[in-house]
Amino acid sequence: MSRILLLCRPFALLAMLAMPALPLLAGCAVGTVSSRSPALGAGDKLVVLPFANLTDVPLAAQRVQAITVSLLRQQGLRDVQSDPQPETDLLSAAPAPSPQRALQWARRQGARYALGGSVTEWRYKTGVDSEPAVGVVLELRDVSDGRVVWSASGARSGWGYQALAAVGQAQIEALLKGLRVVAVTAQPSHSAP
Repeated sequence: MSRILLLCRPFALLAMLAMPALPLLAGCAVGTVSSRSPALGAGDKLVVLPFANLTDVPLAAQRVQAITVSLLRQQGLRDVQSDPQPETDLLSAAPAPSPQRALQWARRQGARYALGGSVTEWRYKTGVDSEPAVGVVLELRDVSDGRVVWSASGARSGWGYQALAAVGQAQIEALLKGLRVVAVTAQPSHSAP
């Protein structure tokens, strides 16, 4: 019996040393974010354009758009609007959103920047565990000329017990951390004596 304990002891020690690394193994993620982000003022108006749905999952783009709007507000942007999209029948193929039409709408709203992009994956993988997997591309455009001033892309998978929306939100949040949001300082009011 003492031989068994001696053989198990190195494995027990190895297991104890590996425990702190377990949170790092909670899924797999990869992302690329532009190194330079324009400084977005907390009071700047930003619109979130319709995302292109490059998946075969209905409404994946609308889900990503809704999560993105919420996360941008949580980052401190006070004036975030989403481009209203017409209701579509789930059984019919919806046309891809027109970037030109969306930018025109953003200009009419008086926005400085517009955030859009595409959803490249939004599904549960097939198999025993059915892991959630997401892929997202983000592009921040200057509304005045339509030029891309910041971009990010990433993909993430989770474990079979995780919700697809939770994995998607974690990936979008990780990408949006590359955007710089600066607080707007209040101007002191000058009162007459």
